[in-house]
Amino acid sequence: MIATTDYLSILDKSEVLTEKILQSEEVQAYRDAYYTMQNNEESQRLIKAFSNMKDDYEDVQRFGHYHPDYHKIMKEVRSAKRKMDMDDAVAQFKLQERKLQGFLDEISDYIAKSVSETVIVPKDGLALKDDGCSGGCGSGGSCSCQAS
Repeated sequence: MIATTDYLSILDKSEVLTEKILQSEEVQAYRDAYYTMQNNEESQRLIKAFSNMKDDYEDVQRFGHYHPDYHKIMKEVRSAKRKMDMDDAVAQFKLQERKLQGFLDEISDYIAKSVSETVIVPKDGLALKDDGCSGGCGSGGSCSCQAS
């Protein structure tokens, strides 16, 4: 692509927008929650316990119900996840993460809709759902894909 003055102007303005986003309350709250979670010994212990259980879970998934420890491992994984999710620092981080994702989705949607109302904008960090799209999204509107 050949750089034009319009293109360079858009890049400059996107840098300004990025700086404003990085200085926003939403990003600061996310960073604070992340820092708190990362420096909380109990949170880190619970996260590590869950991560270790995920290894066992993946092993069980290969064999499904036929694995001899299937029910035991599945119960332990759910328990470890529940304990991790109930930790105050982890819960606060996940809450701030969802708020930040919503903030970024709103900005993306605003930019896209200012170009065209038909532009599809991924939401919640997701792209398009596969709803039986056969011709591809470039098939002139005949595809049945929907935004997530």
